[in-house]
Amino acid sequence: MKYLITFSYDGSKYKGYQKQPRLKTVQSEVEKVLTKMNSEKKVSISASGRTDAGVHAIRQKAHFELEKEWDLDRLKMSMNKLLPKDIHVSKVELVEDDFHARFSATAKEYHYEINMGEYNPIEVDYVYQYNAPLNLAEMERALKYIEGTHNFKSFTKVDEEKETYVRTIYSADLIRDRGDINRFTIVLVGSGFMRYMVRNIVGFLIEIGEGKRKSKDILTVLKKEDRQEAGKTAPANGLYLYDVFYK
Repeated sequence: MKYLITFSYDGSKYKGYQKQPRLKTVQSEVEKVLTKMNSEKKVSISASGRTDAGVHAIRQKAHFELEKEWDLDRLKMSMNKLLPKDIHVSKVELVEDDFHARFSATAKEYHYEINMGEYNPIEVDYVYQYNAPLNLAEMERALKYIEGTHNFKSFTKVDEEKETYVRTIYSADLIRDRGDINRFTIVLVGSGFMRYMVRNIVGFLIEIGEGKRKSKDILTVLKKEDRQEAGKTAPANGLYLYDVFYK
């Protein structure tokens, strides 16, 4: 039987999502639990995508197969009982044999949290502590320029070789916190995102907010298709894989 789980995790204590030898990762923790539940027969999971060390997830998705059929509520309860407290399964579904958590996805949503106010040590692993004013209006203008279909080679990992760097951004918004004028969230919804793409876009937006670049500069950088043109990468701790969408 093939199952799809929706799960969240605090990425601050993990070396990323993807399994790596001798390192603590989200994938390895989930697979260890499922293997135990599968009578010690190895279970591999396939997620909608990987997240880097320090990046969090609200509604990550992954599929896997088990030899016996489980009641969905019991499967969810059993997984949560065995998983570390910083990983939690919120939903379990049965899916068709041809379903794939990554390749069946039609869109993903990422959030990036920033604090311009006083440094907060309590949330340092969860919100980027920029701790200085930014020109949010200019950053908002830049976000609108990246909506649509573009080649994002300038905003992905330097050695990331892909068949295509073209992605579609369905919406790009800057959401201000109604309760705190120093807090805001950058929200990107797109057909897909390459490694470091969101963090590189946010890093560029921060340079715009600092007055080092203009909002329209983002279009020039897109056209150059050169990672060196896009500047710094924002830290991992403010980034969340917020949701994954399917038809």
